[in-house]
Amino acid sequence: MNNFSKVISVGILAGLLILIRVFESQLFYDPYLLFFQDDYLRMDYPNREVFKLIAFTTLRYLLNTLISLGIIYIIFKDKSMIKFAAILYVIAYLILLVLFLYFVLNPRQEDYLIFFYIRRFLIQPILLLLLLPAFYYFKKS
Repeated sequence: MNNFSKVISVGILAGLLILIRVFESQLFYDPYLLFFQDDYLRMDYPNREVFKLIAFTTLRYLLNTLISLGIIYIIFKDKSMIKFAAILYVIAYLILLVLFLYFVLNPRQEDYLIFFYIRRFLIQPILLLLLLPAFYYFKKS
């Protein structure tokens, strides 16, 4: 794959990540979108359907993960990196989901900030932003 097609492919996948973010309120059930956009410290905790919330959060994490793994593969063409990244994504998902579920079921105002960031790791491709420079550094050394 030449550099031009790599750039186009990564651009398309990055565009998919952007589309997921732009249309998040139409694509996914997430009562916390509005909650955290507003002054959540003064608002009532939103009503939520826990199973539906977990299912849609998992779907979003899965979509972001697959697209992120595609970007990593296109850039580095190294199956061992993909395997390592996939294992890392699974471990991160399991840990973050347990914490996410705890905060969903036990809402306390003093925990809102940490809950916000745990949720953000689940619904945004933050791991990709951490892995790309790490893999680049690893590959160069």
